[in-house]
Amino acid sequence: MRISIENFTKTFGDTTVIKDMSLEIRSGEMLALLGPSGCGKSTTLFAICGIHRMNGGRLLFGDKDVTRVSSQKRNVGVVFQNYALYPHMNVFDNIAFPLKVRKETRAEIDRKVQEIANLVHIGELLHRKPAQLSGGQQQRVALARALVREPDILLLDEPLANLDAKLRLEMRSEIRRIQQQTGITAVLVTHDQVEAMSMCDRIAIMDNGKIVQLSSPKEMYEDPTSDFVAGFLGNPPIAFLEGKAAGGGFRLANSEITLPVPSGITIPDHGAAMRFGIRPEFFQPNNGLKLNGKISFVETQGREELYDVMLENGAVLRSIQSQGAGHKLGDEVSWGIAEDRILAFGPDGRRL
Repeated sequence: MRISIENFTKTFGDTTVIKDMSLEIRSGEMLALLGPSGCGKSTTLFAICGIHRMNGGRLLFGDKDVTRVSSQKRNVGVVFQNYALYPHMNVFDNIAFPLKVRKETRAEIDRKVQEIANLVHIGELLHRKPAQLSGGQQQRVALARALVREPDILLLDEPLANLDAKLRLEMRSEIRRIQQQTGITAVLVTHDQVEAMSMCDRIAIMDNGKIVQLSSPKEMYEDPTSDFVAGFLGNPPIAFLEGKAAGGGFRLANSEITLPVPSGITIPDHGAAMRFGIRPEFFQPNNGLKLNGKISFVETQGREELYDVMLENGAVLRSIQSQGAGHKLGDEVSWGIAEDRILAFGPDGRRL
């Protein structure tokens, strides 16, 4: 089911949260609404499911205008952060609830509940109450309840936020598997860029009620349109070097060091502020564009080690290297930047 949001505006009292936002979600894809708290992503999700009424614009499911259709009639499944299970009902009855509301036959309810429970791997838990389940099991129940009604669209509002790290990893894979297996159009709201990149076909990154970039995860990571997008994607995060345009190059702030600007980039006027963004995988001992510094932080991450290197002007670059690289806190190093991987941004934050 294709979703079209056209010139969406939402206000709360005198405050306009979203103004004239348009977005098309392709049929069968999983799209992430990603951004910091307060950017408007949950407001957009709640408008799609009908919890929030749109103050302006249109919402279409396929070719059908559902802008004024009640949430109960939109055939949308929603999974919330807090699961929202009925504590007095067992798992079977929680999943079956939307089917009972539809007054389906007992035989149909039994068949559908068993099928969806097997799909989300909780077939043996149908007799238990929510209090007897782990967080991951409760989330599977919530997912099954959303899917059992065979919705046209699945909406996920921070579905993994309450799970521990291991369960989040497991449920990321499970939700993606189920979405692909069912072919349902899905929208994921999250502030976690790892969730968005690992689970979704495309990401719409939002800031202050606007979509600032809409791309595949790979394209957004490699070709961000602004320093905001570049800084939001990547773990460990990108490091920025502040400076200004000088003599056809980039002079580091509080330094006499001038770096070449990668080919194909239009350099701003002399003296204009610039930023270089360097991701940790592109600041390595063997790269050619050398900078001297001192290791100011070391973090072992199992197979890899993360190093912070403080340059002579006080700026910090990060480097992610294979475990066992052997560098120590306080070591003086001369590591290099991969020149063709530098991301350059102008004074307004836009990509040059």
